[in-house]
Amino acid sequence: MRAFFRRGVYILFKKNLLLTNCISSGVFLGLGDLVQQEIEYQSKLLKERYDWTRTGRMFLIGTLLGPIHHYYYIYLDKVLPGIDVKTITKKIALDQVIASPVFIVLFFYGMGILENKTREQNVQDVKRKFLPTFVGDCLFWPPVQYFNFYYLPNQYRVFYGNVATMVINVFYSYIQHQY
Repeated sequence: MRAFFRRGVYILFKKNLLLTNCISSGVFLGLGDLVQQEIEYQSKLLKERYDWTRTGRMFLIGTLLGPIHHYYYIYLDKVLPGIDVKTITKKIALDQVIASPVFIVLFFYGMGILENKTREQNVQDVKRKFLPTFVGDCLFWPPVQYFNFYYLPNQYRVFYGNVATMVINVFYSYIQHQY
């Protein structure tokens, strides 16, 4: 059993890390959306329990953002190696000042494209949704990323981030579909 587990970890986090990061980004974004849909259904905001097309769009955006997350973490560790408090603080600052705004724009604009919105509608959506999403990111991510950068080796960072993202994806899904 132990050998089986070790082999699985090797395949997922060494041999196929990019694929693991891409698929897990999509899966956890989709799961976050399903949780949000359940909340909306229980609150009587949805007549049908699940909109699988909506979840599919969330999965697709997550999967498409996966390679960017993957290479971002590799780059961040090359530029800022180490796990001392000063280095981790710099990584978190870069994450909040550069990565977060980029990912927010890519998420909302990409979702708009998949929802067949016009360029103008996408720009308006990004303008309207950016600030509350960014504030949520600033409250959520710094402690999550501190743990990520301090305790985890690079090959597990995107996957851990994807698991943590499932929590905040409930918020993203709310902002995308109800805000």
